Order: sequence, then C-alpha cells, then structure tokens
Amino acid sequence: MATTRSIPVRANDMLSCGSVTAAPLAEDDAVELARVLGALADPVRLRLLSLVASQTEICSCDLEGPLGKSQPTVSHHTKILSEAGLLIGEKRGRWTWWKVEPTRLAAVRAALGG
Repeated sequence: MATTRSIPVRANDMLSCGSVTAAPLAEDDAVELARVLGALADPVRLRLLSLVASQTEICSCDLEGPLGKSQPTVSHHTKILSEAGLLIGEKRGRWTWWKVEPTRLAAVRAALGG
C-alpha cells in the first residue's frame, strides 16, 4: 500500500503574503518566505526541484543519476524541499515517488512578483 510522505505545512506557514515588490512584508511573512527560499538556496535542490517539476511524478531512484548524488544525499535534499512544502512524496515499496506541490510553488512565484 502506498503512503504519502510530506511534512504538514501549518496554516500559518502558508505563503499568504503579497508580492515583495508590491508592499513591505510583515515580519511573519518574511520569516516564512525566507525559510522556503532557504530550501531553494542550494544548486542541488534547485536542480532536483526542476527535475521533479519536469515530470508528473518521479521516483527517488531516478534522481540519483541526473543529480550525480547518492541515494542518502538525494533523500536529504528531498526532505528539505518537502519540509518547505515544495514537494510531496508517496512511498511505494522501498522508493518514494515525488511530485511538486503546485499551490506552494505558485505562492512562492507570486511572492517574488512573478
């Protein structure tokens, strides 16, 4: 049986702020946006997110080769992106299948003025 693996994002953690270019951010909004951007502030995680976003879903086992990283390293980076609410994982057997959380990604894009 498949199980979904993601870290719940609390309602007050959602990016509900407006664009950083439209008005100054409230402190809470700035803290949450910085947390999410911090998860993206690594070239491996940016590539990983790009690889996952280019597919409907992708197995962790298919991320090792393109990233040139070991399975434990891939797991470390997917965990960080999952905790930031950017990825959703579903455990199937011994592997996790990942997909992008489109609402969260859209919220980040909107917060950056895009």
